Amino acid sequence: MRTILVTGASGIVGYGILRSLRACREGYRLIGTSIYDDSVAPAFCDACEGAPHTDDPGYIDWLLETIRRQGVDLAIPGLEIDLFAWNQHREALATAGARLLLNDARLVDDCRDKWLFYTRLREIDLPCRIDSALQGDFDTLAARFGLPFILKPRRGFGARGIVRVADAAGFAAHRAAFGPSLMAQPVVGDDAEEYTTAAFGDGAGSYHACMTLRRKLARDGYTEKAEVVDSDDFAPTLAALCTAFRPAGPTNFQFRRCHDGIRLLEINPRISSATSIRTAFGYNESAMAASWLLEGRSPVQPVIRHGRAVRYVEDFILHDDRLHL
Repeated sequence: MRTILVTGASGIVGYGILRSLRACREGYRLIGTSIYDDSVAPAFCDACEGAPHTDDPGYIDWLLETIRRQGVDLAIPGLEIDLFAWNQHREALATAGARLLLNDARLVDDCRDKWLFYTRLREIDLPCRIDSALQGDFDTLAARFGLPFILKPRRGFGARGIVRVADAAGFAAHRAAFGPSLMAQPVVGDDAEEYTTAAFGDGAGSYHACMTLRRKLARDGYTEKAEVVDSDDFAPTLAALCTAFRPAGPTNFQFRRCHDGIRLLEINPRISSATSIRTAFGYNESAMAASWLLEGRSPVQPVIRHGRAVRYVEDFILHDDRLHL
């Protein structure tokens, strides 16, 4: 039996991956890791390991020891911070003997800073890029982007930290962070035309399979509501991005449909928070990744069911079986 380790098992991505792997016909032994000792993670795996924070100096040594002790065949990062740390320590982690679900190394580096990623898009001259700025006063930015415009964190995920600037006072409140940690962009499209496309990159400039959801974000930045849509309208843009960045494995592309075409919000070079929703409609990218890395089987485009999904809070109960009088 193959053993798969998933980090961040108490988070929506981590337990989404574990639930998707549990749905496979293959009987994988699943190991989850979490920094919390009172999380829901044990409900979705065969064993749960307590983990240090990723920025802890001993994190990589802990991960290597855990992979060896548990006999892990495949390790999957369920947290974005883990993805970046693993990418920096690829060679050291390879000594543990497990396969790692890591995207193209340069793509991971490019996506760590959204401004640097924008400069790559500008160099390649892809029409899907959104005009961005790292300097300028309020009047200059308002003339360039219109009002309101947004200030967006250079690092981070989802919609966290995005500020809509409607006047000079709103800009002044964030002026010190503009440049070092925030970048400016126009507002493109609207919330009703936001899409998330999952594609399984082949590492050679194309992709094996894809699926697209129209989505509504929760306040925390993850997909709260989603509807399955055809990927045809996004295929030319997706193909151009894959040619340019050569993603390998599960990759998440976030788009907005605008009056002048498809615009790219960002690329997440990893499995994203909507993965359990995608699995429910027939696109199990975690299973694809396991077969790809452990068995050498390239994914094929699955049949996607249509429908919609709504996320909600659910209770998971862990009873204390001790006798109470």
